[in-house]
Amino acid sequence: MSHFKAIIGQSPTLESLIRSAKMVAATDVTVLLHGETGTGKEIFANAIQKASTRADKAFITLNCAALPESLIESELFGHRKGSFTGATSSTKGLFQAANGGTLFLDEINSLPYTIQAKLLRFLESGECLAIGDIKPYHVDVRIIAATNTDLLKLVTAKEFRSDLYYRLNVVPLELPSLSHRSDDIEALINHFMDMMAVTHVMEAAKFSKPALKALKSYPWPGNIRELRNLCERLSILMAGNTIEIEHLPQEFINSNLLKTDPLLLPERGIELDALEANFIHQALNRTKGNRSKTAKLLGLTRDTLIYRMQKHGFH
Repeated sequence: MSHFKAIIGQSPTLESLIRSAKMVAATDVTVLLHGETGTGKEIFANAIQKASTRADKAFITLNCAALPESLIESELFGHRKGSFTGATSSTKGLFQAANGGTLFLDEINSLPYTIQAKLLRFLESGECLAIGDIKPYHVDVRIIAATNTDLLKLVTAKEFRSDLYYRLNVVPLELPSLSHRSDDIEALINHFMDMMAVTHVMEAAKFSKPALKALKSYPWPGNIRELRNLCERLSILMAGNTIEIEHLPQEFINSNLLKTDPLLLPERGIELDALEANFIHQALNRTKGNRSKTAKLLGLTRDTLIYRMQKHGFH
């Protein structure tokens, strides 16, 4: 049985990625997963762990953006009793908890600069130092890291250590956005709708062909996570029924209208904000994130584009 069976899809892009991940899993090398939010980086990390020689050992996840800087060092490396206010007992960190297994550091781009040096020390020597300790301890932990931003840009901006970047980037794996693997959308929808019917003990809903076509043509800025959430919502609201285009959220209808007649205002109106966000996302995809080219495509100045990207939560 494949340890990668949780990854749904058969598009050439995905199959190539899975082949690379299987080769990586057979080794103990450090892995860096790149990909937009919602592309399934944790699922890939989990699959690599399960296919590795560490499969029966701990797999521990830490989202580096989820904890304040004051806590993340203690969480990772542990601390001695009395080493800071509130340290009423000595506590082991995640490195010790993951000893023999794998530590998945999600959103590594958010790891504070001061703590990056301690992670580098571990990668170079296997040594960790708990807060308040003077003697380091050794652990055997494989690191899989993930980022949703371009770490090289952070290195250039002096926000991420270049030496740590090269230590992490031994084997980079690029997870494609859902808009770049549209061949997999129908298989993912079927998987999620069947799963939700079981989870919520409801008769499965199904999509009509026009609704399915609208989903396939949508740019999916939230990627697989957005698709999963939509399937869960509709499996509950439309249990046992056929989902038509009019049952989809407004942003899907707007996206579908753009592909039919962009000059025709529908009777029910449109949401300009969603329409604008959709165009910006498509333009960014087409230019591979180049803001100057994106601005030109949209007929905007670069400053106006950046303002509107911030308004819609693009990074």
